[in-house]
Order: sequence, then C-alpha cells, then structure tokens
Amino acid sequence: MSRILAIDYGQKRCGIAVTDELAIIANALETVETKDLLAFLSQYLSKEDVKTIVVGEPKQMNNQASDAARFINPFIGRLRKLFPEMEIARMDERFTSRMAFQTMIDAGLGKKARRNKALVDSISATLILQSYLESKIHH
Repeated sequence: MSRILAIDYGQKRCGIAVTDELAIIANALETVETKDLLAFLSQYLSKEDVKTIVVGEPKQMNNQASDAARFINPFIGRLRKLFPEMEIARMDERFTSRMAFQTMIDAGLGKKARRNKALVDSISATLILQSYLESKIHH
C-alpha cells in the first residue's frame, strides 16, 4: 500500500506529516524551510511510496480563500508540474494551528516548547492529514 503525505504550507516553514504504509495512522514527519520543500519532497518521494499529497487549504470563516492562498496556489502548480502522476488533494485547515497549540497544552508541554513554531507546524500537518483520513472514511 501507499502512504499519504500532508503539508501545512507556510511562508517560512512547512509542517509535513505522513501516514503509515496502510494509510491508517497520521504521524508528524518533519518541519522544513519553505525554500527547501520541493527538494525535500523530491528526495522523500524517491524513497517512499506515496499515492497522495494533501495540502492544507486556509479559509476564512465565511469559507472564502484566505490571503495565504496566493502563496499556496503557485506552490500547488509547481507540485503538479514536478509530480504529474501524484494525486494532489486539498483539506480545510481552519483551526489546525489553534488545535495544535491545544494539543501541546493537553500533552503537558511547557511554554518554551509551545513557542516552538516548527513543532506547531508539524502537529498542524498531522491534524490536516488526520482530517483527510477521516473524510475518506465518512465518504
């Protein structure tokens, strides 16, 4: 079977999460500088069997695309060009950063650890991936 990879795309950093080979469990993989993301993905995808890349879709409360879409949409275009055979899916990412922060509090992480933006990004990517997996189960 193939893995599913999720990206919480940011202007500075991108959180990355991936499923197990059975595409059942979402796990944080890494946080990568945005400038290095395509190189990281090329290397990772050359070693791992990934069938789908899920990219977080930032939306405003009224369901309109947020300002961040102007950075993410060109990235998705480059992703499709670089990996034409790859399925690219989008997943609503509203609240993932807030949920990631709450997850860190619930896990008992101290204030210093909660200020670690890279950790927040990788947890956010995991939440995006988990939401995607759950949406597949219910459809």
